[in-house]
Amino acid sequence: MTVSRRSFVASTAVSRTIGDADTDIVARTNTDALLHAAFDADTFRADGGTMLERLAANLEAALHGTDLPVLPLLDPAAMLARWQTDFANGTERDTRTPSEILDALTTRMLADATQLHHAGFVGHQVAPPLPLAALCDLTADMLNNGMAVYEMGQPGTAMELHVIRWMCDTLGHGAKAGGVLTSGGTLATLTALLAMRQARAGWNVWTDGNANQPAAAVLVSEQAHYCADRAVRIMGWGADGLVKVPVDGRFRMRIDQLEPALMRARAAGRQVLGVVASACSTATGAFDELEPIADFCATHNLWMHVDGAHGAALAVSAKHRDVLRGIDRADSVIWDAHKMLLQPALVTAVLFKDQRHSAGAFSQEASYLLDTAHDDAWFDLASRTFECTKRTMSFKLYATLAAYGPALLDAYVTRVVDLAASFAGLLREQPDFELAVEPQCNIVCFRYRPAARAMDDASCDALQASVRRAVILRGNFYPVQTRLHGALWLRTTLMGPFTTIDDLARLLHEIRTVASQMQS
Repeated sequence: MTVSRRSFVASTAVSRTIGDADTDIVARTNTDALLHAAFDADTFRADGGTMLERLAANLEAALHGTDLPVLPLLDPAAMLARWQTDFANGTERDTRTPSEILDALTTRMLADATQLHHAGFVGHQVAPPLPLAALCDLTADMLNNGMAVYEMGQPGTAMELHVIRWMCDTLGHGAKAGGVLTSGGTLATLTALLAMRQARAGWNVWTDGNANQPAAAVLVSEQAHYCADRAVRIMGWGADGLVKVPVDGRFRMRIDQLEPALMRARAAGRQVLGVVASACSTATGAFDELEPIADFCATHNLWMHVDGAHGAALAVSAKHRDVLRGIDRADSVIWDAHKMLLQPALVTAVLFKDQRHSAGAFSQEASYLLDTAHDDAWFDLASRTFECTKRTMSFKLYATLAAYGPALLDAYVTRVVDLAASFAGLLREQPDFELAVEPQCNIVCFRYRPAARAMDDASCDALQASVRRAVILRGNFYPVQTRLHGALWLRTTLMGPFTTIDDLARLLHEIRTVASQMQS
């Protein structure tokens, strides 16, 4: 039986006129009716059809850039006020049906959201999701099978293990490799470094703690993502647990500075356990040279971890995978599928060259949950992740590979990396633009510096910030910004599968236009 919210409110009012002895029975009846209405399959089918039409129309508009800003920027306080009106305490009950409310909220959400499928989205490292993958998330969410133990998520567990196997094979790891999916690169990095600590510290940190043991550390590039610093501090190593290695003119870790950094750390009483290499860095997309880093780690018996959250995806590109040469020698790698594998967030792989290290990160018993009858409960994924109740992340990537194969991912990755090279070429031709560094993937950093305007560094920085905001407010493009060697640069990550060099030429034209308007 389908009951609208309006009918439920009316029937509740009637129940208040009935004798007290019957009130509880009527209330329970009405509550049951509301629950049945909320879980009604026909309503779900109708609401799903309406929502799918809204999403499809939004996708079409975003891909064609039709009357749809890439980012409808609104002051945070104004946006909060806009969304504080739907179920505030003390307000009159909404008389619309749940289906009508859902449709109104969906429409407003689409109007307020950042449009990642828009050709002008050149901002952050987040994928414009593959429609098929988004549909898989709906199925996974509706089933809601937690991934802690095999019994609660049988198909998800099987798919996750198979997806992990594909990722390990793609990176060139052998049959002993394995891993797990988790929620984002920050948690993945912590997981990998916990495994490193357990494998290289020389004592059982998980059981015995850090008391009376030497302070540990890892070597990282100056351009390393902040998640490495966060993981080190969470593990109790403090700020000095992260030993930074200088970068070269292309923002890659200087191999010749690894040995001096190691010696400095040891002289300060630090036990260096490993090296964190970037493939690629967030700010510039620079890939550290993995082969010589692997050689260094082998010489000093250090763990080699590769932050491949963004750039590991180049392994699927026959044209560009050589930039990852040496990644097969890494003890651990993290890889975000929600960046360059076209998946909705979040889905991150933590991969180990020896899958036994995957279980070593979290060595504890939970007899009420985990099957301790098996020495190697490889099918209970909670033994290898920080999370217990974990979303079924594997279905969308599994379905993508099953439906399209790696060829789709190769085509996408190759296209956006090639586009970045073309954009860099276009920038070099412009006398009023500067290119920060030749791109190695789909990240391009540049700035507008017209020769006709003399300006110091502070004025140039201010110009970049002002131009960026003005461009965003026009609604056609969404670039971001970063600091390199203390200077402010505009930063683009070319994520759109259909963004063209003509679109990027229009971005440069728009930057000139808004800069001219600000000057006049």
